Amino acid sequence: MRAVQVEAPGKVHVIDVPMPTAGPGEVLLKTLVVGMCGTDLSTFRGKNPLVSYPRIPGHEIAAEIVSVGSDVPDHMVPGTKVTLSPYTSCGKCASCLRGRVNACQFNQTLGVQREGAMKEYFTAPWQKIYIAEGLSVAELSLVEPLSVGFHAAARGRVTKADTVAVMGCGVVGLGAIASSAFRGARVIAMDIDDRKLAVARQAGATEILNTKNVDVHEALSGLTNGLGPDVIIEAVGTPATFRLAVDEVAYTGRVVYIGYAKEPVEYETRLFVLKELDILGSRNALNEFGEVIEAMRSGTFPVEALISKVVSPEEIGAVLQHWSDEPGAYVKVQVSFS
Repeated sequence: MRAVQVEAPGKVHVIDVPMPTAGPGEVLLKTLVVGMCGTDLSTFRGKNPLVSYPRIPGHEIAAEIVSVGSDVPDHMVPGTKVTLSPYTSCGKCASCLRGRVNACQFNQTLGVQREGAMKEYFTAPWQKIYIAEGLSVAELSLVEPLSVGFHAAARGRVTKADTVAVMGCGVVGLGAIASSAFRGARVIAMDIDDRKLAVARQAGATEILNTKNVDVHEALSGLTNGLGPDVIIEAVGTPATFRLAVDEVAYTGRVVYIGYAKEPVEYETRLFVLKELDILGSRNALNEFGEVIEAMRSGTFPVEALISKVVSPEEIGAVLQHWSDEPGAYVKVQVSFS
């Protein structure tokens, strides 16, 4: 069967791999659509420190149940369309013992630390599978990246009393926007791309700021009566935006970092203390998959506006090269196996 493999940085091939079978507690899945994200682009560029090569990518998944092994619940019926959590947890590290399995010290995400789902068939433990009746395959493959943004809003303890600024309007940032708006917060979306900002407004942003065209401090100050946002969610991952979040958040506010900068960040650390900030990391997702599925069922999320291109497995190498050369060319690329 076909699989997409990143052989080495900049080298992508379609290869033939053996057909898997479902073991005890496992489900055999036929891949329908796999989304590509910034992590996959970093893998292609050779800039993802968690990846070894060769690697089959793929962790944003829409699939269909083909068959089940023993010890799988009866509701896992062949023909059912599903998505799934791509993470693992060891059950023994400090994070797992606290119930925060999303931050497992030894997590292995599909397509990152272990072989992913960008192949015609794969197996998964039944506990990782989410049945989401009524969602399209495009929507199913967006559940995982949106859940990462939903988790960031949960980490920031966003409430209807808050003004939340979200830096970066990729799919994860849009998840943070949608979740914050769902919680009743006022949301300010920030990006350098007007197209992404237009989608952010559809996702629930109250105000939008193109940070290329405005003085960010003056704009945020003006929108918050000089106080600054109560919560800033950073979904870009650059030293400049890491610092900007601390500079601009309100006194006693919360800063949530989703991505991580690829180089060291220098801070004016006195602001940590003077503002008495809560500075929070946000990794993967915990219980947010069901929340995202319910939000998607409302039909209000701008799914079609997110999907820049749908390609075949044979086309993905050229698209990744174009994306690497022109990072602003795409919001979300999906690979169709159907």
